[in-house]
Amino acid sequence: MNWIQVGTLEDIPRQGSRVINTAHGEIALFRSKDDQVFALNNRCPHKGGPLAQGIVHGKRVTCPLHNWVIDLESGSAIAPDVGCAHRHEVRVAHEVLFLALEAGACKA
Repeated sequence: MNWIQVGTLEDIPRQGSRVINTAHGEIALFRSKDDQVFALNNRCPHKGGPLAQGIVHGKRVTCPLHNWVIDLESGSAIAPDVGCAHRHEVRVAHEVLFLALEAGACKA
């Protein structure tokens, strides 16, 4: 797995997000209220809305375009909607963020 350093925990506000531009496209990093960090492709599986501009609540984000709710742990849309945003592994070590980049299909 190819881990790259992408910033620090403090770069992302609690219940907020930050976008990283990579060779695989935009990846949105989300920080929950309890400081867990998740990474998804920055495209809603519905119409491609920018998930990083959505509202983070718990371990979910609501797309700003059509209110689809996406689970941050899996990238899956919450029923009755179906689909997923590709999820990436994130590691936090001493408040430094590392992102694993790999191309691939959605893992939902």
